[in-house]
Amino acid sequence: MDDTLTITPPPDIQAMLAAMTQAKGISPENVSQEAIRDYLFIHQFRSLCSQLRQKAQAEYIDDDIFELIA
Repeated sequence: MDDTLTITPPPDIQAMLAAMTQAKGISPENVSQEAIRDYLFIHQFRSLCSQLRQKAQAEYIDDDIFELIA
């Protein structure tokens, strides 16, 4: 797997990214890594929620799932 990922965000996201990185004193790379990490966590969480709902044959909301895994 290549260690480099090149993305070209649209101008509105570039502007928000520039403002955030300047205000927080962090690099765009760190913001990108954190955003990808958060996205992957959310995807995994939703997948787990779906699996639990199917197994339980019940309706759970996200707060219920957080209580189960916390």
